[in-house]
Amino acid sequence: MTAWNTGLTENITITNTGTTPINGWSLVFTLPGGQTITSGWNATYAPSSGQVTARATTYNGTIAPNTSVGIGFQATHTGNTAKPTSFTLNGIACATS
Repeated sequence: MTAWNTGLTENITITNTGTTPINGWSLVFTLPGGQTITSGWNATYAPSSGQVTARATTYNGTIAPNTSVGIGFQATHTGNTAKPTSFTLNGIACATS
């Protein structure tokens, strides 16, 4: 994450550690209070604050085994630059690092 006085950017890597492809993924996470997404890349984001769902685009909807997809967003903040603490991919809790 990169943060400045009223903004931040966040890069997220989604890695398929399984043995079968992930098709049509969606990643759910909750933004810390005071953060609002203003733009994003490699996914669509809705809503822009609170519990957000990032959905695959037409060009990265499948994640093959042992490969990754990088997504990210730019957001405004009101002083809280913390990262989201938990993620679910297609309804399954993810390990984070």
